[in-house]
Amino acid sequence: MDELQALEQWADALLAKLSPSARRTALLDIARALRRSQQTRIAAQQSPDGSAYTARKTRPTKGGKKLRDKQGRIKRNAMFMKLRTARFLKIEADGASLAVGFTGRIARIARIHQEGERAPVAPGGPEYTYPARVLLGFTEADREMIRNRLLSQLVT
Repeated sequence: MDELQALEQWADALLAKLSPSARRTALLDIARALRRSQQTRIAAQQSPDGSAYTARKTRPTKGGKKLRDKQGRIKRNAMFMKLRTARFLKIEADGASLAVGFTGRIARIARIHQEGERAPVAPGGPEYTYPARVLLGFTEADREMIRNRLLSQLVT
C-alpha cells in the first residue's frame, strides 16, 4: 500500500463522521490549501522531495553569440509560470473526493514533464526526452496540513 492509499483510508474514516455538506466544505478547503502549496513549490522550482528541478538545456553558441538572438528565443524565466496559475491548476471537490491537477492540453504537457517522457519540442519539430520534473506530489508539510485541517473540521 502506498502513502496516498494510507492517507485516503485514514481520511475516509474521519470524513465519514461529517455530514455531506460539512464533508464537501472540508474537502474544498483542503483542495484550495493543497493547490496553494503546489503552486508555491512549483514557483520555488522544487520536487516534493525538496530537490531542485533539473535545469533547462543550455542553448548552443557560435563564436560567443547565440545562434538565435531575438526571433524564436527562449525566455529564461522560471519554468511553469503559467502552468501553476489557478486557471490551469484546477481543483475539484465533492462529498466523496478531491482532486488537484491539470486538464485538457495542459495536462498532457504537465504529464510529459512529471514523468520525463519523450515529446516533440514544437508541433512537427524534433523530439526531446524531457527530464522528470515532478509538478504534483505530496510533501510532508502537505500531509501534515491535511491531517490538521481534517482534525480541525471534526472539532468544530
